[in-house]
Amino acid sequence: MKTVVITGASTGIGAAAAREMAARGWQVFAGVRKEADGEALKQSASGSVVPLILDVTDPAQLAAAVGTVSEALAGQRLGGLVNNAGIAKFGPLALVPMDEFRTQFEVNVFGLLQATQAFVPLLGADPKRSGPPGRIVNITSVGGRISAPFLGPYTATKHAVEAMTDSLRRELVIYGIDAIAVGPGAVRTPIWDKAEAENESGPYADSDWSDAVKTFERVMVDGGHTGLLPEEIGKVIAEALTAPKPKARYAPVPDKFTNWTIPSRLPKRMLDRIFWKRLGLKRR
Repeated sequence: MKTVVITGASTGIGAAAAREMAARGWQVFAGVRKEADGEALKQSASGSVVPLILDVTDPAQLAAAVGTVSEALAGQRLGGLVNNAGIAKFGPLALVPMDEFRTQFEVNVFGLLQATQAFVPLLGADPKRSGPPGRIVNITSVGGRISAPFLGPYTATKHAVEAMTDSLRRELVIYGIDAIAVGPGAVRTPIWDKAEAENESGPYADSDWSDAVKTFERVMVDGGHTGLLPEEIGKVIAEALTAPKPKARYAPVPDKFTNWTIPSRLPKRMLDRIFWKRLGLKRR
């Protein structure tokens, strides 16, 4: 039985990926923040799911998780690591508090790298282990390639993860470990509801961007309600983990031609004007 570790599996994409891989017969170790989340995931999955209390920014919890997984592997290699844990912060970069910006990087970038470094020996770097090397699947975003206004803190982290994924793939070839990016568009997950709730006090209500930020919030929350189902992303993650010749990057995006193909190919100045018009941004 192949084994995969999935971080950020309490809800959304991580939980969907855990259920998908368990249904495919994989042993899933699901990183969750609360015991109740782990129990709920186990009840909803058809297959073997072992919850791990795991905050990727906590070295002690990471070490404990590695120990648990290592013992379960009994000398075999880990089949996959899905780095999904992440948070979303938004606001004008000219005003966003530096502690919020740092927190975004602590989870989405530094936490991801800490988890990767912790599990690389199990994935294939430890020569004492047997079996085929595993794969790393990093969950990025459309924002990893296209930076929207007011999403600077989030897109900065996702750009970093895109770059790290490419570097990991080119470095870890010596162990046979692949690294793959999955960059979804709008997905029906709680991440943007959480981001909106954290901004309910209106920290930018009196700023020069107040109206545009409100429009942006509506666009992001609407996308979170009408985007792809997490289960659809779970299937893409499964393909990245199991395909004989996986792509280096997958882009599951709703209305893909309009929301990904065209914007990713437009000149930046033209894309600027589209964002400005959509959010009502213009020079005063």
